[in-house]
Amino acid sequence: MSLFRKPQPLVVRDAPDVVTGLRRALEAAPDAERPGLERALALAEESARRPDGELRGRWVRQRLDAAGHEGPADSVEAIKILRRAEPGLTLLQAVTYAKEAAAAEA
Repeated sequence: MSLFRKPQPLVVRDAPDVVTGLRRALEAAPDAERPGLERALALAEESARRPDGELRGRWVRQRLDAAGHEGPADSVEAIKILRRAEPGLTLLQAVTYAKEAAAAEA
């Protein structure tokens, strides 16, 4: 493993699968269920359009909140907390994700 190899960004997206499932359910739904499924589909589509950086930022904030960190998401302390919470993160990933979280909070 090279020290200079750029790590792959962390993003797991299940919203497209949820959207597909909701569309199928909507096709077969009785009239009484359609309004709720249509609303759920709209929310899932909105979630699917969110950029990866926003999702990573939210993920970082959840980890920092769980650790009780209330300061800036891109502080040195926050990056330390993040790396302790997720030991597989490289320093570069932790810094990048922390910056995305800080930008989303601004």
